[in-house]
Amino acid sequence: MKNTKYQQLVDLIVFAMLGVIMFISKYLTDLLPNIHFLGMLTMTYTIVYRKKALIPIYVFVMLIGIFNGFAMWWIPYLYIWTILWAITMLLPKKMSKKVAIPIYAVVCALHGLCYGTLYAPAQAIMFGLNFKGMLTWIATGFYFDVIHGIGNFALGFLIVPLAEALQKFHKTAKKEN
Repeated sequence: MKNTKYQQLVDLIVFAMLGVIMFISKYLTDLLPNIHFLGMLTMTYTIVYRKKALIPIYVFVMLIGIFNGFAMWWIPYLYIWTILWAITMLLPKKMSKKVAIPIYAVVCALHGLCYGTLYAPAQAIMFGLNFKGMLTWIATGFYFDVIHGIGNFALGFLIVPLAEALQKFHKTAKKEN
């Protein structure tokens, strides 16, 4: 099927909806300390859409900025999810389920565990922290990063089933067109 203007419009709508799902999911889990679906969804979208996964990811990032303000805390959002996207892109495309499920869960967990460390350079620059101050900032938040990593690990086991469901959805939608 040729990528017509109609198909491009459908893709744009789907990507916008996926970004909104990320945005809404963040607020649905706000009462839980550092447990959310964002890492799982970032990896799922990347497995299914590859480069185009950046579209829903940045729809989410922009929605966060629009609704919460484009303050300094938001700046790391411009790269934090892209790092997980890039790592996922580097993983082999063709892995058996038996291999993919634990690898995706571990990668997702490591991103959560490293979240504060990934966030720290921007914080250091914005707030004038020296290297020691940045390390102190990382150490202070490490407890929350551990919780984040554990939550991401558990949710990482949903990546393969969700990716399969999205791929099935697209195959079904193409047949109907």
